[in-house]
Amino acid sequence: MKQLLLRFEPVIWLLFGAGLSIGTMLLTGFVLIVGLAIPLGVVPADALSYERAHMLASNVIGRLVLLGLIALPLWKGAHHLRSLSIDFNGEARDGAVGGLLYLVAIIGSVGGILAVVRL
Repeated sequence: MKQLLLRFEPVIWLLFGAGLSIGTMLLTGFVLIVGLAIPLGVVPADALSYERAHMLASNVIGRLVLLGLIALPLWKGAHHLRSLSIDFNGEARDGAVGGLLYLVAIIGSVGGILAVVRL
């Protein structure tokens, strides 16, 4: 399993980097708008009404953004947890832990793709 992870390491790092940037930029903005701006009245409450959110999700670009918001942070989290496991003397079980974490990221990504396609 360790050899397979080493073979796919560039792809994993690509997904990790994309998840890091998406999580930093888009999710932070989303949390600020939904968690602070709307409750404080800075943004009108109907800015994220069902009709507007559905219009965003039915657009091709909106679907890609939603898919990025769902799938890419999963890869970032999986890679961070793998690194944390290695930091706590988990080199011996890195193949199993890494494989399990990336399998969860794959399943979550496929679930996100299915959810976005079915919108």
